[in-house]
Amino acid sequence: MIRTEHLCKSFGELHVLKDITTNIKKGEIVSIIGPSGTGKSTLLRCLNLLETPSGGRIFFNNTDLLAKTTDVPAIRKKMGMVFQSFNLYAHLSVLENLTIGPVKLLRKSKADAERQALELLKLVGLAEKAAYFPDELSGGQKQRVAIARCLAMQPEVMLFDEPTSALDPTMTSEVLAVIRRLAKEGMTMVIVTHEMEIARTISSRVFYMDEGFIYEEGPPQQIFENPQREKTREFINRVRRDYYRITSRDYDLYEMNAEIEAFCEKHLLSKKTCDSVLLLVEEILLLQKDFSDITLALAYSEKDGSLEFLFESAGEPANPLEDGERDDDIGIMLIKSRCDSITYKYENGKNMLLIQVKA
Repeated sequence: MIRTEHLCKSFGELHVLKDITTNIKKGEIVSIIGPSGTGKSTLLRCLNLLETPSGGRIFFNNTDLLAKTTDVPAIRKKMGMVFQSFNLYAHLSVLENLTIGPVKLLRKSKADAERQALELLKLVGLAEKAAYFPDELSGGQKQRVAIARCLAMQPEVMLFDEPTSALDPTMTSEVLAVIRRLAKEGMTMVIVTHEMEIARTISSRVFYMDEGFIYEEGPPQQIFENPQREKTREFINRVRRDYYRITSRDYDLYEMNAEIEAFCEKHLLSKKTCDSVLLLVEEILLLQKDFSDITLALAYSEKDGSLEFLFESAGEPANPLEDGERDDDIGIMLIKSRCDSITYKYENGKNMLLIQVKA
């Protein structure tokens, strides 16, 4: 139904979309997830030419949207768009919001348009609000009216731009219930969302966007349970990272410890966990001989509460936990007592020690 080829969009020197090539089939539900500022909403707005692409091509049912002969308003009638800010006409009643488009653009009679509007209001659970005005509705009710208004134009595909971002949890559940119902009825949908549960449960495919690219795409089971690429894994697991570089034996111990303490405090880790990390860092550095290129990395996952400590050092292969002078070395014993697991490998000229910290 929708196909893009090498789609790009820039705002001056800012390149928001970079070489997007993909397709969306009839009946699919595609959720687009990813960090803020990665081009998700811009991609959606380009699909129905609310934003004009800087390069590439877009096809809707094999019609080239960027061709000079294309009737863009006619195409837009087939692509309903639901915004996060509702965009209802404040001076019109709910019923009038739903009938104005079909009457003026689809040339329906007022009676037919009103009959259809009432059916759609029943679909979204708001038939009793037909005579109300938008300022008499809650946020969730306004968004459900906005969805019904799009459906009144009988679109072939629905585009949702973070439809629940302005709503509290109760109102969010109202809107998600309507989207789930549309999914069961086979409506083709593209949804930009931060609601991971809706992306997981109703999508046929999920796009993970990062830095203007579709960085990874696949079925929800793959994206949420077995992502193939590092940035996707970090986003899904909500991994927060902090790095500290050491390039000489005269490194600033106090600065490093302050950064570790700030990282732990920021992510609400206990003082016991923070003390364990500080001890691990100190003991591992005491075992180190070459200080020319060392990277310390902390990674905390909000999803499962796990904390990892990665120690990388340049030089010849040497596992500091196995090259101690004695098997009962007190430093090594302290390190092992504060860890759930320790993994060593040598890769690309780097000794890598990955430690799962006991939280």
